[in-house]
Amino acid sequence: MDSPGVAYHNSDPYFTVFKIPYWRAVLYKFLSVTFWGSLPSTIQRRVSALYGRVYNKPFTNYIIAPYVRYYYSDPNYLDKFLPPKGKSDFDSFQDFFIRRFKKLPINSNPRVWPCEGLLCDLGNVLELRTSRVKSDLRNLETIFGVKKGKIPASYCFTNVFLHNKNYHRIHAPISGTITRIQHVPGDLIILRPWIYKQNPSLPAFRNERYNIDITDDKGRVWYLSVVGGPAVGTIKLSKLIQVGNSVEKLDELALFLLGSTCCMAAPEKPKYHCKNTFVEVGTTY
Repeated sequence: MDSPGVAYHNSDPYFTVFKIPYWRAVLYKFLSVTFWGSLPSTIQRRVSALYGRVYNKPFTNYIIAPYVRYYYSDPNYLDKFLPPKGKSDFDSFQDFFIRRFKKLPINSNPRVWPCEGLLCDLGNVLELRTSRVKSDLRNLETIFGVKKGKIPASYCFTNVFLHNKNYHRIHAPISGTITRIQHVPGDLIILRPWIYKQNPSLPAFRNERYNIDITDDKGRVWYLSVVGGPAVGTIKLSKLIQVGNSVEKLDELALFLLGSTCCMAAPEKPKYHCKNTFVEVGTTY
């Protein structure tokens, strides 16, 4: 069902929530956290960069057409987007991955989702206050790089996992002023939430990320964390994203080069979405 105020969908509004056997989840978590996650982050980034460079090669543009046919029910899906950097064609799969909207979503609601993907975690900040990472018990503020207790307990935490098929640009969920930007170095463990079962936001506590605070017209801070994963060579912030600058709803904040998740701590709860549902850029938050 369309959220009120949205004129049209820009993506197939579906997402398969994979249910894997417990033993397989344990195995994947071991490979992601214990094996891959124990490697120095510099090695993780080098391997990821090498992997990412493959998708910049011209031959990978031949992947795009069959990929679109496989993942999207709309045969004209690609017509809704433009190649990046003013190009006239998608020269590589990476170009497709960081595609731009020809026309941004239309929504009269002042609060919208900043990204597209699976809402894999949702809850009150007080309820989700801590998470075990390696042998440490870390608080939710760790994700956003602020001191414990800084985010009000009444705030709502959301985590949207962006599958490879999803649109990979992050937009402002509200109009307001950017009051903080922070880069947090970290690991690049696998992001897929079904691997972590009861702790789908585990990667957000330890992976490399950019934190962006936007203060709205009521003086409330909306905390966003743009989290990278394996094969993410770069998280790029938009040129106009600087502390003190004003942003309008749906202004572009950042993009990913392969793989990502986006966390948010907001003063309001989503109106129309629950955990394990699909959200789209520009639909009502």
